[in-house]
Amino acid sequence: MERLRVARQAESLQTLSLEREPQAQPSAGDGQVVVEVHYAGVNPSDVKAMLGAMPHAVWPRTPGRDWAGMVCDGPADLVGQPVFGSGGDLGITRDGSHAAFLVLPSDAVVPLPSGMALAEAGALGVPFVTAQEGFSRAGTPRAGDVVLVMGANGKVGEAAVQIAAARGARVFAVTRGHHPYGGHACGAVRTIDAAEDVPAVLRAATDGHGADIVFNTVGSPYFAAANAAMALEGRQILISTIDRAVPFDIRAFYRGRHVYVGVDSLALDSRASAAVLRGLVADFAAGHLRPFPIDPAATYGLDAAQLAYRAVLDGARNRIIFRLRTA
Repeated sequence: MERLRVARQAESLQTLSLEREPQAQPSAGDGQVVVEVHYAGVNPSDVKAMLGAMPHAVWPRTPGRDWAGMVCDGPADLVGQPVFGSGGDLGITRDGSHAAFLVLPSDAVVPLPSGMALAEAGALGVPFVTAQEGFSRAGTPRAGDVVLVMGANGKVGEAAVQIAAARGARVFAVTRGHHPYGGHACGAVRTIDAAEDVPAVLRAATDGHGADIVFNTVGSPYFAAANAAMALEGRQILISTIDRAVPFDIRAFYRGRHVYVGVDSLALDSRASAAVLRGLVADFAAGHLRPFPIDPAATYGLDAAQLAYRAVLDGARNRIIFRLRTA
């Protein structure tokens, strides 16, 4: 049984020192569980935190935010149960999921939805937590709402498309390249090529109404188009950016009665993330939401951690995961 350890921040992935060390099974304390991790997702934030993007990160630590596995110690009603979860604290301010074992509060584990594999559960945490938290704070989409997801090629974008469609919204997905929506959604999704005049295309398709909710997963590159696409009293959700400063038309903002919602999933610890995920379990079990496909070629052991992290930094389209248990 092993875990990854990172002793200090690195300037680049080439200089990052990833050590594998033995890990004995820990014991659960009061109010805790020990999870034997079977699969753990690799998120961009996992890698960027080791490269200095999160100043509050502690050292040394084991990286990893998303996970799925079996409870091996803790309350009797949980031992032996398949569970999954995520957390903005995991792998940042405390040891994370790129390890054989993970110690968590008892209320930070979520029962595995029926019909879902552990590998799938280990890959869905951060994207679905971020998407659901954004909609919860901006106002859950209602039947007939127009939802515009900008950056729908990414995993948070895919999750946002699914959630909006499951709530009965009319969904438009902005992607790089003009092609039919290829992800799972329980309703129709129209794609718009990012190279097009997105606000004009959207307004033409909605009789001038625009978007009740814009989920902007990229930030600054889409900010102007997102603003121009918003309906009266529209809301824009922002989770990331490239440039921090953007042009902002204050008059258009107040005359449009717009709302901007910022979401930082790092602020949601393992307990808070579990609460968000519990709210989605029934939708996964019913097939209204679907986990990301798991590609064997995108599944790595800890011995190939450097390759897995590089694939994430290079923008891999498939969800990258670690397989921690081989038997």
